[in-house]
Amino acid sequence: MLNWFVTGVSSGLGRAIAKAALAGGDQVIGTVRCQADAEAFTALAPGRAHAMKLDVTDEAAVGVVWRTAEQLFGPMDYLVNNAGRGFTGAIEETSLEDARALFEVNLFGPMALIKSALPSFRARRSGHIVNVTSVSGLAAWHGTALYGATKFALECLGRTLAQEVAPLGIKVTNVAPGGLRTAFSAERLAGAEPTIADYAETAHLARATLQGHLGAEPGDPDRAAAAIVSALAAPEPPLLLLLGDDALKYATAEFAMLEGEIVRWQDLTLAIAAEPAAVAAE
Repeated sequence: MLNWFVTGVSSGLGRAIAKAALAGGDQVIGTVRCQADAEAFTALAPGRAHAMKLDVTDEAAVGVVWRTAEQLFGPMDYLVNNAGRGFTGAIEETSLEDARALFEVNLFGPMALIKSALPSFRARRSGHIVNVTSVSGLAAWHGTALYGATKFALECLGRTLAQEVAPLGIKVTNVAPGGLRTAFSAERLAGAEPTIADYAETAHLARATLQGHLGAEPGDPDRAAAAIVSALAAPEPPLLLLLGDDALKYATAEFAMLEGEIVRWQDLTLAIAAEPAAVAAE
């Protein structure tokens, strides 16, 4: 029986991941924000589903909860950084206060958990860190700059971490879903205020699109969770796992655009080469 620590299991993908792990006979320590959610989660599999209250932006609490989980339930095999919030709005409309708050949840919270997990993972020379990012962390989309920026940052954090911990037997996987049929857009999506009319045809379309597709998103969260569990069990798990045909489409288009820009401007890129250094005469 493996031990999973999954943040944000009250609903959505986090709950689906927890249910998939429980269905496989594993034990899940899931974080929630209120008592009602804690009771609902533990009822999924009494004795193997354990809820712990946690606000991931409380750095001190993160360390305490992680240590308590390992003391009560044994060493963790997986850390799944799933908890997060969405945000739409033009960059000009977004306050720095809102931007900082979003980074606290979507980047610094996961980082605090990673830092809490690494000492025990290093000691055992094992463990797997899973970061739920987003296709918006790979492909820019007007109206989602700040949300995308947090996910771009988490993508970089995960990829760099993978390089640092690979020699220690620790694995890292970034999971980048597209749209999933959850309540995320209804319950976890904030917006910039006040709005500016000039962005009606660009940045404001993001929120309208997300809410217009509510309940009709292309991805099934339970199938996404099954895909994640399957990928993590592979002998060589992926560093990046895209989920959904929309994620594949947007990421592929973004990478093709970037490759095109690199090729188109490569002459200027190479034009800055310095002259060879003079060799001092003996």
